[in-house]
Amino acid sequence: MWSFNNMDMKKYIACFFFVWCGISQFSCKKFLDVKPLDKLTGNNFYQNKEDVEAVINDMSRMMFDKFNETQFVGATGEYRSGEVKHEPASDGGPIRRCVEIAGTNNLLELMSNGTWNNTYHFERITQWMTYYKIIQAANILVFKLNEGIPALSAVETKQYLGEAKFARCLAYFFMVRLYGDVVYYTDAYHIEALPRESMVSVFNKCIADLKSNMNDMPWGFSDPAQKGVRASRGSIIALIMNMNMWNAGFDGSNATKYWRETAEMGDVLIKSNAYRLLPLTEWAVVARGRSDESLFELFRTVNYGDYVWPGAPISDMFIHFPYKQPQSRFQLSYAYYKAEYMQKIFPETDPDKRKDAWFQNMYANTGEFLLLKVAMNKYTEGTEDNNPENTFQIFRYADAILLRAEALANLNEDVDALTALNMVRKRADAPNYIGTGQELKDFIFNERSRELFGEGVLYFDLIRTKRILTRTWTSNPLTLDQFNRGGWTWPIDGAARDNNPFMVLNTYWTNGGI
Repeated sequence: MWSFNNMDMKKYIACFFFVWCGISQFSCKKFLDVKPLDKLTGNNFYQNKEDVEAVINDMSRMMFDKFNETQFVGATGEYRSGEVKHEPASDGGPIRRCVEIAGTNNLLELMSNGTWNNTYHFERITQWMTYYKIIQAANILVFKLNEGIPALSAVETKQYLGEAKFARCLAYFFMVRLYGDVVYYTDAYHIEALPRESMVSVFNKCIADLKSNMNDMPWGFSDPAQKGVRASRGSIIALIMNMNMWNAGFDGSNATKYWRETAEMGDVLIKSNAYRLLPLTEWAVVARGRSDESLFELFRTVNYGDYVWPGAPISDMFIHFPYKQPQSRFQLSYAYYKAEYMQKIFPETDPDKRKDAWFQNMYANTGEFLLLKVAMNKYTEGTEDNNPENTFQIFRYADAILLRAEALANLNEDVDALTALNMVRKRADAPNYIGTGQELKDFIFNERSRELFGEGVLYFDLIRTKRILTRTWTSNPLTLDQFNRGGWTWPIDGAARDNNPFMVLNTYWTNGGI
């Protein structure tokens, strides 16, 4: 289950990529009720439903750990767009200048300068071993499920196969968007060295993998504790849509195919009526997690004793007193989005209730800026430096609706694109948009920037649409040469070459990042 409780870690043995070994045995509390693991690959394991649940839960914890080991969402999906500035007068102001270093694409300094890296440890983003641990655990689980676990019904087996494949493909999804081409494999107990494979090929294989059990997955769950945090059919559709739209940007000769499938998948998702856009007055429910709007998230709550490193959530950068205590330290936010950018995507004269619901002092151009969108679930007692209790949102219903709108606009099916676009705008009490052609495409991009503000989507949208190449769309454009040489990627830690003679690191960064 993709939700997290305190765990007592012990060792279990597993084969991992290139004879890597992963160590983690745990027991869970509260609604998970998972028994301790003894051996991931042993003959006495994979005997019953509890064993399978334990592996799925461990994969989810490893993914959560990647988000929790640095400020992952902001560093990877927001700051590199160049729209964020630090507030020098805030508490620990110089440390927060990292947002501007990321905004100039100077990742080598971002990871080497101790002023901020000793706090945020951005170098951990370059380390992909945890993703491969997830992949190998999923590969073994798929193998064991296909082999047959007598205690499981046919329906349960198919659903668990879908969950395992989702976990595997989600790991590839994050790796491709961070590193570009990656090593791809799906066989259990893999030990042979492999070269990196084209990211388009990897995503096409993942899409086929996800489709093989998509229809075996439920749309939702009767247990509210599983809503959004357990992989569902909606989760798989959202992942397929995102992979297709990424490939459309890098495999232009087949873009129409990717757009068509994205549009069709989005139509299936909407017609399922399994999800809904909550009113903005209920946004705190969405931010906390397990809402009707969540397609997939990494849920956590202090009610289960979860520990989230204070610097991990993006809210840490953009909120201040009274949403962060104590008052004496948090008069200002650590960082803010530039007023020029805010006025571009949220013009002051345009009606849009997201402006009031999600922001305070949104055009301040100082640390008075406050991202209320991530501040609502605040702690109400004590004076500790705690962030609001929000989930790590991965896929949200509005994201999928707008991907469908974008795909339809690219197919020149403007009427249907407008219908999808205006579903999201209606929730914001923003006027229906009526443009067509390139203006519509550009408007949808900006609508995604508005709706998914601060959710770690902006930079990846700039990359896949190639808008990163022009200052019209970003304060931190790349030249075409930089883009083609991989300037949009992250460096890959040199440990990836261990035991793999075929491994080549991202040369843009090994050549100095220029």
